[in-house]
Amino acid sequence: MLCHYCGGIFDWDVACLRLEELTALSEDPNLWNNPPKAQALMREKNKLELQINSVKSMQNNLRDQIELIEMGEVEGDSEIVAEAEKHLNDLKKEAAKLQLQSLLSGEADGNDAYLEINAGAGGTESCDWASILFRMYTRWAEQHGYKLSLIDRNDGDEAGIKSVTVQISGADAYGWLKSETGVHRLVRISPFDSNARRHTSFCSVHVSPVVDETIDIEILDKDLKVDTYRASGSGGQHVNRTDSAVRITHIPTGIVVACQNERSQHKNRDQAMAMLRAKMYEIELMKREQVANAQYDNKTDIGWGHQIRSYVLQPYQMIKDLRTGVERTDAQTVLDGDLDDYLHASLASKISGSDSLDIKDID
Repeated sequence: MLCHYCGGIFDWDVACLRLEELTALSEDPNLWNNPPKAQALMREKNKLELQINSVKSMQNNLRDQIELIEMGEVEGDSEIVAEAEKHLNDLKKEAAKLQLQSLLSGEADGNDAYLEINAGAGGTESCDWASILFRMYTRWAEQHGYKLSLIDRNDGDEAGIKSVTVQISGADAYGWLKSETGVHRLVRISPFDSNARRHTSFCSVHVSPVVDETIDIEILDKDLKVDTYRASGSGGQHVNRTDSAVRITHIPTGIVVACQNERSQHKNRDQAMAMLRAKMYEIELMKREQVANAQYDNKTDIGWGHQIRSYVLQPYQMIKDLRTGVERTDAQTVLDGDLDDYLHASLASKISGSDSLDIKDID
């Protein structure tokens, strides 16, 4: 049967059968002969256990509150009824959160994520905007207990950053962040303009899933152009003394990846290849999603010209997501990493008949 507490998204029977299957596989003494496969299996098992336990807890809580209301009405105790109704309202919010989490069921949603920010045209102004976005995502990740690893960074000529790539590690990192892919627009009084004029800046954000060795992605050596160069920026004395940084171009697709954060050229190449595999895998996932969900094609365009969110700091403060319509006037709070309203709304919009989930029910 379907779970009535999360909008019919969580199929209880299928989940329980899958957990039984994963539990049996986890008891195989030969499982850890293939560590990447074993780790993927255990991640899925732990996530499913958490989902099932959450539903069980909600069922028990709902039953208890209904019994308290019935008892209070029989005894004429309005305080008991009011307290139970308060708990039911809290339970509604928990159900809304569980419904959102149940949407993180895509093939790669549970994976870690690569997040890449590139400044647009506009010189120092756009580079500064890229550094603000980088800080925003860093704060969001830290607030949710995710681990960040810097992979590549190119600083601006005067201030800010031209581009930066980080790996964000933790449960469902890609599932939460994948909707951030697109162009982010900033309107403000430029701190670099002596005439205090209003400027508009653009940066692109791209999020792709980290893929493990269990996912087979064919990349031919003849399709690759590999360049090495001297790394720049902070990172230790070795960085500026050797040509350890690596840039790889996949000729058939035009995908370019780079890594300069490791000490050796070999490690940087390995990391760059991992990012290339991730981007090629993401392209395949997008093709599948567009075929299966043609009605959402207009929401999956990730071209440079596709603006997804506008950050207006002057003459008023308003951060608006142009896909979901979510607006916030506390701009500094959002730029300090409070992105959950936007991430939740993006997930909720993917529910067929999204009226079943009121985003306002989620704290």
